[in-house]
Amino acid sequence: MSLSMHKESLNNKQMDSSKYVRYTPEQVEALERVYSECPKPSSLRRQQLIRECPILSNIEPKQIKVWFQNRRCREKQRKEASRLQTVNRKLTAMNKLLMEENDRLQKQVSHLVYENGYMRQQLQTASATTTDNNSCESVVMNGQHQQQQNPTPQHPQRDANNPAGLLAIAEETLAEFLSKATGTAVDWVQMIGMKPGPDSIGIVAVSRNCSGVAARACGLVSLEPTKVAEILKDRPSWFRDCRCLDVLSVIPTGNGGTIELIYMQTYAPTTLAAARDFWTLRYTTSLEDGSLVICERSFTSSTGGPSGPPSSSFVRAEMLPSGFLIRSCEGGGSIIHIVDHVDLDVWSVPEVLRPLYESSKILAQKMTIAALRHIRQISQETSGEIQYGGGRQPAVLRTFSQRLCRGFNDAVNGFVDDGWSLMGSDGVEDVTVMINSSPGKFLGSQYNTSMFPSFGGGVLCAKASMLLQNVPPPLLVRFLREHRSEWADYGVDTYSAACLKASPYAVPCARPSGFPSTQVILPLAHTVEHEEFLEVVRLEGHAFTPEDIALARDMYLLQLCSGIDENAVGACAQLVFAPIDESFADDAPLLPSGFRVIPLDPKTVTDGPGATRTLDLASALEVGPGSNRPAGDGEPNNYNLRSVLTIAFQFTFESHLRDNVAAMARQYVRSVVGSVQRVAMAITPSRLSFDMGPKALPGSPEALTLARWICRSYRIHTGGELLRVDSEAGDALLKQLWHHSDAIMCCSLKTNASPVFTFANQAGLDMLETTLVALQDIMLDKILDEAGRKILCSEFSKIMQQGFAYLPSGICVSSMGRPVSYEQAVALKVLNDDDANHCLALMFINWSFV
Repeated sequence: MSLSMHKESLNNKQMDSSKYVRYTPEQVEALERVYSECPKPSSLRRQQLIRECPILSNIEPKQIKVWFQNRRCREKQRKEASRLQTVNRKLTAMNKLLMEENDRLQKQVSHLVYENGYMRQQLQTASATTTDNNSCESVVMNGQHQQQQNPTPQHPQRDANNPAGLLAIAEETLAEFLSKATGTAVDWVQMIGMKPGPDSIGIVAVSRNCSGVAARACGLVSLEPTKVAEILKDRPSWFRDCRCLDVLSVIPTGNGGTIELIYMQTYAPTTLAAARDFWTLRYTTSLEDGSLVICERSFTSSTGGPSGPPSSSFVRAEMLPSGFLIRSCEGGGSIIHIVDHVDLDVWSVPEVLRPLYESSKILAQKMTIAALRHIRQISQETSGEIQYGGGRQPAVLRTFSQRLCRGFNDAVNGFVDDGWSLMGSDGVEDVTVMINSSPGKFLGSQYNTSMFPSFGGGVLCAKASMLLQNVPPPLLVRFLREHRSEWADYGVDTYSAACLKASPYAVPCARPSGFPSTQVILPLAHTVEHEEFLEVVRLEGHAFTPEDIALARDMYLLQLCSGIDENAVGACAQLVFAPIDESFADDAPLLPSGFRVIPLDPKTVTDGPGATRTLDLASALEVGPGSNRPAGDGEPNNYNLRSVLTIAFQFTFESHLRDNVAAMARQYVRSVVGSVQRVAMAITPSRLSFDMGPKALPGSPEALTLARWICRSYRIHTGGELLRVDSEAGDALLKQLWHHSDAIMCCSLKTNASPVFTFANQAGLDMLETTLVALQDIMLDKILDEAGRKILCSEFSKIMQQGFAYLPSGICVSSMGRPVSYEQAVALKVLNDDDANHCLALMFINWSFV
């Protein structure tokens, strides 16, 4: 009886606590204040709220908990409804855009059908009259008649030096631009991988069989048309190859538009070609439907017009009718049509570089897609969709990226009007060295007078260009970014960082054994589609001798990496960096250096090596008829790509050390070129064929020889056999070592430096969670725990005397920080053919991740 009464009272309490409570406006206001500070308060916080707010004293804590739950639910529903409305608006606008594109394609099909029918009729007429003496005349007359029906547009006689003549050119430019943007004046072909959608970059197409190179894009952004037009007209802010854009004259038109006379200079992408400039008319106006149009074309002999500024260091290129069509969307935002059409005077460059100037895909990546991405970036920054850490404003981070690109372009081009002059060579023409002792003549803000020593000096740039065969640019730049120690010299980095200090500095000398360092990449910002990364790189030096302690300090680089998406057709891959100090102010001086890789030829197949390829040399060991390589992998016919690599490094110098710095810079660039060539051979898809042996590993003998040395040393020291092979001829020994179940790895034996790994089999790479190339960034003392290091040190003399030692079970750490246990380890002294010490081999038996 008492139990039933207790249950009834409990149910009554639950009903009382769960009944609906009507809150007063004052109570709701108090709860909203707390919700804005803490949407999910704890039980103690809710009880504290009741005590501090007398108006809530008649409400139970459970009811307040329910109120906060409902409030969070309403907030979530509101955000979801807003998101769905935004997606619906985007889909509606994209549907309208696709319908317009479909109409344009139907017109293009009708036009092609008409041309096809006309050509078929002409061929039938010509074949039917071949026996007639007047056949040729008939064909000619038919052709003349057709030419009269479709005459070549002739510009009327006009004086293009007055406003009326310029307006006539502007109206012609407008008509031709609209016929390209929404009509069939150009045969457009959609770029591979550019699929339209509410969150995609848009619809991107390139020209086929037209004069010059052209690209077209249309997309959606959530900015108003006037704001979009303002951004697009500021070309230097989004077109990284634009050196300067000067508006020399502005003429208002009677229809409310403006005509601008513009002189623009662009950078050359490599040291092997001259830069381009443009002398154009830009026309801004509104159409009858309210759309904004910004169209532009070059002044030529056929159009007439005033003569442009002279340019001795540039090749005058032609911009054919191009521009932007911007229309407002229902519900906000804009639909943008972009057309870029240029003739870059391809015959003025060396033949091997002409694909750079003949590729519509490269133009699309550099200008058309870059403009759309820039607008989308600003749109999302304005709406608050992008959050950046470090307290930096988005505009400041964009400025850093622009300054890095601009400084690197200035170094690659070395314009005379910036103060650059050529230094004499050392007899070998592979590296070009230029100096600049006039910092006041630099364009832009990437240079700072604090870089230049107060007692005289300047900036020196050493640069070189080279052609690469079958090396994917994204893969190469990604490797250079992730494995800096493979090509960089810590001493040179230290010298570069010294330009930020007021104290004098010495020219670095060559270090035979190198200076060990590691890098830590700290993300700073990235663009919407992750095609560009801005990051801070911390270089950590490690000293192992007393004289190295002064140099072993952390340094920082501001680094920009772009173009590492292997699916982006025609994209330029680039890695640019500049030393910075710890304070890293918004106006920090930057002296950029870096790499740029531009594809010259497109891929011959669409399923070439993609993002699944790894940055290691493991497949280089998979040789011979028994290897399990995919069919066609590594065949030269499957991936035929040429690219041009440009390297530029900048250094400050004191006047009395100019020649020493120049010699150091030449030597360093040649060393970097050699490292890049070695890396390129390692990562090229066609680096191996079935009849080739394994490639030489960096800093070690050939893999076959190393495998033979390991097995021979094991036999000499232990009296047993490491591998069971009938013969050591061929690659059978290497293959068994590579596929051995135990982790086998070799590390260097140097008395003045920490042991660094130089080789590992597949099990060893799996245990360390690394690749064969990146293996050389790992030092032995980094993977062993304290107990393992002590045991190895205590047994080291024994290893040197008797050649091997058994180590007890223990724990080590992979390169990713994961603990790895092993039952036993064998340390083996590896001897070469002359019985001299070559390296130390470690074999971890029955290892597994903890």
